Amino acid sequence: MQTPAPSAAVLDELKAVLGPGGWTQDPEVIAPSLTEWRNRWTGNTPMLLTPRSVEDTAKAVTICAREGVAITPHGGGTGLVGGQIPFGEVLLSTRKMRAVRDVTPLDDAMTIEAGLTLLEAQQAATAAGRYFPLSLAAEGSATIGGVISTNAGGTQVLRYGMMRDLVLGLEAVMPNGEIFRGLKRLRKDNTGYDLKQLLIGAEGTLGVVTAATLKLFPIMRSRAVAVVGLETAAASVELLARAKAETGGGVEAFELMKRLGMQLVLKNIPDTREPLDSAPDWYVLIEIASGTPGGAESQMQALLEVAFEQGLITDAAIAQNDAQRTAFWRLREEHSAALKPEGGGWKHDVSVPISRIAEFIDEASAAVERFHPGARISVFGHVGDGNLHYDILPGVGQDIPAFIARWKEGSQVVHDVVGTYDGSISAEHGLGRLKTEEVKRYKSPLEIETMAAIRRAIDPKRVMNPSVLF
Repeated sequence: MQTPAPSAAVLDELKAVLGPGGWTQDPEVIAPSLTEWRNRWTGNTPMLLTPRSVEDTAKAVTICAREGVAITPHGGGTGLVGGQIPFGEVLLSTRKMRAVRDVTPLDDAMTIEAGLTLLEAQQAATAAGRYFPLSLAAEGSATIGGVISTNAGGTQVLRYGMMRDLVLGLEAVMPNGEIFRGLKRLRKDNTGYDLKQLLIGAEGTLGVVTAATLKLFPIMRSRAVAVVGLETAAASVELLARAKAETGGGVEAFELMKRLGMQLVLKNIPDTREPLDSAPDWYVLIEIASGTPGGAESQMQALLEVAFEQGLITDAAIAQNDAQRTAFWRLREEHSAALKPEGGGWKHDVSVPISRIAEFIDEASAAVERFHPGARISVFGHVGDGNLHYDILPGVGQDIPAFIARWKEGSQVVHDVVGTYDGSISAEHGLGRLKTEEVKRYKSPLEIETMAAIRRAIDPKRVMNPSVLF
């Protein structure tokens, strides 16, 4: 969908209300915001808006709503489904709204603006003696507004939940330009529909998130990280159950990696090394945290002893210091980057019931082999919440352009298997431009129409991110 360009008069009015520094039409400044990280989409926009406050944002949205000018909200630009790429829409970035408005340790809450990066949010919490748990590979560039709008998950969902679970209150500019001032610090509020939950995960279609009040947690006094080797993916599910039982819920991360993905990290990412001498078929990275000094280390030791005794793992390495912990995590976090030099692939962000992860991997892999014999499959992801990044690469010596040309059909092969497990074809990245049409194959007409009705009620002119969702 290519959106009609706004008139020169509308652009001049936007320039006037935002003032110098609140907008740009410089192609060099705008260019980095127009291309998706995997180079799947390159868009265009007549103007990039960079408001400094919620009031400025409201003024700009009011003008666009009045004139029927479409807007694409933009955070850190790290999304992988194209929802942040404009095709003729005005691009509205929250990058200049970066204040830490309030940190209240006694409420275990902080209020921050949408342009702050996830890493900066973590640092603000730490400075106040608290912990903000959401963590993902792009945390140095992903913004708070972006991770809220896509309901990001990351590596700590097992213990703390998705972004949806971490938001207490929101401030947002609605599609008509009105400001929703919902920055509450309450844990309980049963006074009707929870409007902030509509905005979380809406991918900018129901408004522009400008600030949020987030949950904070105590800082754990000890952490332990280990990489273990397994013979099968099924063993990882059993190991997770054992880990939960041994730690009383102290497992913060439990990340599965197939051998192929690890090989590509070692091949394509500098300064990485094999963590285990045995080079197993499957790896799991485990992180345990405890409020007791030394507690995580003792729990990890006990877990690994039991796991060896029960034959769940074949090898293990425990990080001995911060440098080793960072090195272990880098092996997991660089998986996506390691696949990129292989010439492109069919990438999938799916979820299935935890108990059926191994079945899904086997069934999907067999289906892919039938569809494209010789393709290589890399599986990694979060066993604790059933979210797998199931990526398919061309086989050695195969024609890469011909392989890439089959991505739609190949993805449907995988997603059809996901559907038989009552799974989701987008576990944590959203739908964006990539999956908005395809998801209609898997959602009921009732679900689609109900979501479309909500959107029509809130954004009848379809001003906000018009090419995304229903």
